[in-house]
Amino acid sequence: MRVVVADDASLIRSGIVRLLEEFDCQVVAEVGDGDSLTAAVVEHRPDVSVVDVRMPPSFTDEGLRAAVAARQRVPGAPVLILSQYVEVSYADDLLADARGAVGYLLKDRVVNVEEFMEGLHRVAAGGTVFDPQVVAQLMVRRRAKDPLEGITPREREVLGLMAEGHSNQSIARALVVSDPAVEKHIRSIFAKLGLHAEDTDHHRRVRAVLTFLRA
Repeated sequence: MRVVVADDASLIRSGIVRLLEEFDCQVVAEVGDGDSLTAAVVEHRPDVSVVDVRMPPSFTDEGLRAAVAARQRVPGAPVLILSQYVEVSYADDLLADARGAVGYLLKDRVVNVEEFMEGLHRVAAGGTVFDPQVVAQLMVRRRAKDPLEGITPREREVLGLMAEGHSNQSIARALVVSDPAVEKHIRSIFAKLGLHAEDTDHHRRVRAVLTFLRA
C-alpha cells in the first residue's frame, strides 16, 4: 500500500512512517504543510494519505482544507485524518462528495496498532472509519431537515457503529444482539435511505454512513 504522510511535527511524522513501513507500506512522500500534501497526492496518487489537521501557517485546519483540495484534484483520493483535535469546520466538505474513502481518528485514542492499520486499509479500500468523539461532534451540527427522519433509535446506534468501522459481527457484540438482528437493522436502514439492491452491500454501507455523518 502506497501512503502519503502529512504532519508538521517531524518526530511524529517519522514515527508514523516507521510504523507504516513495519506493516509493509511504502511511504511515497512525507510532508509538513497543506500545499505540499495536495501536491504529493496529485503527483503520487497514493492508496491513502494520513493527514494531521493543524499545520502551518496558522495551525488551525490547514490539513483538513488541504485534504478537501486534494480530493477535488484527485476525486475520491482516500484520506485518513489523524489528529489530536476534533475540527468539524471542513469535515462536512470532506464528506460532501459521498465517495467514501475517508476517516478521522484521534491520536490519543489510537491504542491498538493493528486496529489503526485495519482502519487505514478500510479507508484505502473506499470505506470509512471515524472515532466516536468525531461522530458525536458531527451529529451536533445537524441540519434543519433531517434526512434520517424515520430511522429508529436502534438503527441510529447501528449507523454510529458502522461509521466507527465496526463489522456486522462487532456491532452484534457491542449491542448484545444476534448477527441476523444486525443484518435486519441494516436492511431496514438501506431501505429507509433509498439505497437499493442494485448497489453492492459495501457501496450501500458507505453511502449510509456518509448520509449519517452529513445529516
